[in-house]
Amino acid sequence: MTGVLRLTLVSHAMTDAMAAGRFPVDEPLSELGRKQVDAVRVTRALGLRGEVRPVSAPEHRTQQTAKLLGLRPGIEPQLADLDCGGWRGQSLADLGDGQLGPWLTDPAAKPHGGESVLDLRERVAGWLASLQAASDPRQTVAVTHPSVVRAAILLALDTPPASFWRIDVAPVSRTVLHFRGAGWTLRL
Repeated sequence: MTGVLRLTLVSHAMTDAMAAGRFPVDEPLSELGRKQVDAVRVTRALGLRGEVRPVSAPEHRTQQTAKLLGLRPGIEPQLADLDCGGWRGQSLADLGDGQLGPWLTDPAAKPHGGESVLDLRERVAGWLASLQAASDPRQTVAVTHPSVVRAAILLALDTPPASFWRIDVAPVSRTVLHFRGAGWTLRL
């Protein structure tokens, strides 16, 4: 790939599960989430220039966010949310510190039977590598999940996986990454 590869990651808007502190299922946006997207559309654009290749994670909440932003995304399975296995639909209070502690402190842990942070990081690394290998000059806009955005930031900054939970990704936030030959950079 020659030149600069531009990637804009957009985190999906609020859902009822997020507001209630529950692990997600394939739920739609909440009323607040729809208002968040409207506010973003009214107050600022996504900062996109030129031709754009929009993609979205397969979950309903990401596709709905993309469509409300005026994007017509293709589905990219590698942008799927962190698989929380048997914890889907359960609240944080249902689990307690005994189950959550290891998951929040050990990036290899997967007590829920789903994906570990390391698994997610590896999946996102594969997707980023596929962008680098493609010869598509368009800017990629990916509507995805906070967990995927966190993993991409870790990779761009070559940060230890244990830092995953220390990155806060707000609903409908925009994270911009550039790839310039040697590696990814984070644009703030």
